[in-house]
Amino acid sequence: MAREHEAAILPQKGGPFALGKRPTPEPGPNDVLIEVKAVALNPCDYYQRDYGMPPVPIYPAIIGSDIAGIVAKLGSNVTTVPGPGSRVIAFASSFYQNGSPDHGAFQKYTLAQSEAVTSLPESLSFEEGAVFPMAVLTSLTAWTTVGIPLDTRYTPADKQAVLIWGASSSVGTFAVQSAKALGFTVYATASPKHHDLIKKLGAHAVFDYKASDVISQIVSAVKNDGVKLHTAHCVVDGALQPTLDILKETKGDAHAKVAHSPLLPEGHPTLENTQIKFNSPPMDKAARGEHIKDVFHGWLKTGLQSGEVIPSPAIQVEDGGLGGVHAALDKLKSGVSGTKIVVPI
Repeated sequence: MAREHEAAILPQKGGPFALGKRPTPEPGPNDVLIEVKAVALNPCDYYQRDYGMPPVPIYPAIIGSDIAGIVAKLGSNVTTVPGPGSRVIAFASSFYQNGSPDHGAFQKYTLAQSEAVTSLPESLSFEEGAVFPMAVLTSLTAWTTVGIPLDTRYTPADKQAVLIWGASSSVGTFAVQSAKALGFTVYATASPKHHDLIKKLGAHAVFDYKASDVISQIVSAVKNDGVKLHTAHCVVDGALQPTLDILKETKGDAHAKVAHSPLLPEGHPTLENTQIKFNSPPMDKAARGEHIKDVFHGWLKTGLQSGEVIPSPAIQVEDGGLGGVHAALDKLKSGVSGTKIVVPI
């Protein structure tokens, strides 16, 4: 194995990235060293590049989180991940590693904590595999944030429904897939051009969020279907008020729960007897590790093996390798709809 590798290094806040060499690290006891074959891009990547948020404690920095690749070496304590040569996907962020540049996706070799590494089925390409990590982690964390365990399995007799506002984003598509697995009847919003995809992923009904009467449309559908809607996931900004307007009509006397993936603004709207929580993994390191393990070694591994969990949304491949990440992030920043940008490395 090479003693050093190529990396897209962020020299200071605002970028741009510089291509350079970094020493290839040895994995710590609980780490997996992975040869990166594809990275997927997320909005938080250009926020970190441009604004240093979420916080980047060390410059030069290596950012990015979503990878698919090949196991190069296992740490001495790792027993849950297949050995060298195996195809895997991983959440390889440096965010929970105090900014350590040995972690972070935008380089040819990176470390990931073993809890956040799972096998990539032969039926999926590296590009398809790279779309899962952050979107799956975010969408499943929404449920546990509002107290819904990942082993929940409602039956049709329970009549439990959920609203997912912003279902065509990568997080939204996995929110739909995971909500269906939990046994919810799923109501979702998206642009009309994405409705077929959202239904294919498991939504019972999909609504155009721009329709002037979208709130009454959803309330009527829920009442006609005779289900109980008092749970929601706001995936995108601007979703909280309409979501609360719907819950006000559908929750009855029940305690309602709303997971909010964007940062909650100061003075955000509220609703009586309704819990509104920012979607975030546990702050405690041990609890967070257990949660990440539940997501990657539980729900995702099982779903990938059974074929019930599929890559979503559509993939937009951008060329240029590590040298193309900067331009690809600019494309993401300028706006994409219903697609996930992936860069082969």
